[in-house]
Amino acid sequence: MRKSMTRFLPFFLIIFLLGSSFYADNVIAQDQKTFMWKAQSKTAVVYMLGSVHFMKKEVYPLNNKIEAAFESSNILAVEANINDVAKIDLQKLVASAFYLGNETLETHVSKETYELLKKETAPLGIPIELISKQRPWFLAMTLESVELMKLGFNPQYGIDNYFLKKAAGKKKIVELESLDYQINLFSGFSDEEQEFFLLYTLKNLKMVKHEIDQLMQAWMTGDLKGMELIALKADPDMRVAKLYEKLIFERNANMTLKIEDFLKTNKTYFVVVGAGHLVGKKGIIEMLKNKGYRVEQK
Repeated sequence: MRKSMTRFLPFFLIIFLLGSSFYADNVIAQDQKTFMWKAQSKTAVVYMLGSVHFMKKEVYPLNNKIEAAFESSNILAVEANINDVAKIDLQKLVASAFYLGNETLETHVSKETYELLKKETAPLGIPIELISKQRPWFLAMTLESVELMKLGFNPQYGIDNYFLKKAAGKKKIVELESLDYQINLFSGFSDEEQEFFLLYTLKNLKMVKHEIDQLMQAWMTGDLKGMELIALKADPDMRVAKLYEKLIFERNANMTLKIEDFLKTNKTYFVVVGAGHLVGKKGIIEMLKNKGYRVEQK
């Protein structure tokens, strides 16, 4: 079990997957709008960059405005420091992500979901023993991660990982959340919620290629509305709305409070947060504006 868990450990770290692709020549005008915003108070500056967690190497170097904002900052803030492996409680992760003993996935989801799972995962080449022991929330994340990796994208080149590496040993790094918080968030879902999360992921796997093309275009051009249409796509199923509330909107409110604390200091912060957290009426950008802060896109 320990060997299987560590093999798929990186996939857990991609929270609310916002994968992205890159097919252009990276000839992007340096004066073009980016997916970064600048919030100011009387004493502090906070740059907020929307992150995409899977990238291709070709996306680098980033726009000069982004790199300059990072260099001018005192502190890097991320959702969770995914490179600080010392903070990962492996025993807790195993218990939260995998069924132990004789328990298996098949006894926790409907027959229809399990049959669809076998059908969709066969082409991915994932061993059935790994599928049967993963809890639905963790398996959903594994499947989308495998699909993105199959398309050639890698979390190694993710925006958050890029800046964490640049900041190591040079800048203070703080977390808006934590790995422990994120484990608790997903493992706290009921069996019904976890099954729906898995089923929703299975039904959308075939759309990953098309959607990451659109998402990347929105990210590269600083298209906030375009990103919103992809990250918060409308769905009549109320269970989707509940997922958004737990995975995005509640976290947006909490992260906005943290950013407000940053704005009360006399420091410059560079915040890297999933692009989906910045968009929409309940996104961090609008929440800060509604609180009276001056926020401008760079």
